[in-house]
Amino acid sequence: MISNLEQTFRWYGPNDAVTLAAIRQTGATGIVNALHHIPSGEVWSLDEINQRKEMIKAAGMRWSVVESVNIHESIKTAGKQRDEFIEKYIVTLKNLSKAGIKTVCYNFMPVLDWTRTDLDFRLPNNASALRFDAAALAAFDLYILEREGAHRDFSPEQRQKAKEFLNNLTHEEEQQLTSTMMAGLPGTSDVLTIAEFKEHLKKYKDIDAKALKENLAYFLKAIMPDCEDWGIKMCIHPDDPPFPILGLPRVVSTEKDLTDVINSAPSPNNGLTFCTGSLGARGDNDLPGMIERLGPHIHFLHLRNVQREANGSFYEADHLGGSTDMYAVMKSVILEQKRRAETGRDDIAIPMRPDHGHKLLDDFNYNTFPGYSIIGRLKGLAELRGLEIGVKRSIINPQ
Repeated sequence: MISNLEQTFRWYGPNDAVTLAAIRQTGATGIVNALHHIPSGEVWSLDEINQRKEMIKAAGMRWSVVESVNIHESIKTAGKQRDEFIEKYIVTLKNLSKAGIKTVCYNFMPVLDWTRTDLDFRLPNNASALRFDAAALAAFDLYILEREGAHRDFSPEQRQKAKEFLNNLTHEEEQQLTSTMMAGLPGTSDVLTIAEFKEHLKKYKDIDAKALKENLAYFLKAIMPDCEDWGIKMCIHPDDPPFPILGLPRVVSTEKDLTDVINSAPSPNNGLTFCTGSLGARGDNDLPGMIERLGPHIHFLHLRNVQREANGSFYEADHLGGSTDMYAVMKSVILEQKRRAETGRDDIAIPMRPDHGHKLLDDFNYNTFPGYSIIGRLKGLAELRGLEIGVKRSIINPQ
């Protein structure tokens, strides 16, 4: 029997309403964490890293994966300080390696991280889920943000639906949509103003998908020698949602995109965070096939499910429900583990975490980060754990 996936749980640090003691009761052994209090682009000192590592160790778990060491916008836009911020990034990676933390998740999404239009979408059982509504996004882009050139990105029918959506919002609902769209990086409560966001957009005025891919390749080529020397596995997270929004390019959304990332700086240390939720929001992404073809480069797994709707809308479904065949995904993952075992690789227990759980039961009594309630993710982890055992026994040791 090959080793199981490493079961991990994301924790946002000492200010997280979900405690380490609670996480330990889920059965997870690894923690996915970041030093969110350090501004993007600044160095994480070895002392700060070790303090957080010891805090996690004292709770009976280990800091398995960093998510994320955020990339400064100067790197994404090829700004004048790009090389300076890359050097700071490398120092942080070296400090993480010295502390024994060597798997680093990151993303290359411009300005905003993952984006939703509704953080409290109620399911038939009254559980709360995250949702991306294409009409809401269009309404915000066209009539609240009033982005220059936005009309060119939407058909007349989409513009009409966006107007109807906006007209049905109360003033409070319009403010809530704006706040949801302008939320800052995970682990913070920062919300950009419309004016601030428009200033960010100006920096991307001349950056299309091709240029953004080139900037990503520049970053990877710059850091990869140090990653190899220090044993750091970089694993890029796909775009969420996996298509351009608000006039900003997205370049990590398809199998071709992922292949381009790997080929831009060939190295065993240049790899992927395979997020079944982000990639699963596109119906043209063959997730089991992508794992089969890109499996050797996967360093980290985010397992969740979305229910795709019309016109690019989707909502977070049960981990074993939704539009993605999670059985087929898990089977492909286990077959990749089997290949690794047969070729003598030592990274068979790929870190896995249940991503974006629903708010269930007592979750409503806690002010947790969106998508990161304890009971909803506990339910997801239990389901994924059972699925893994069942699939693994049917493949590796059939009775």
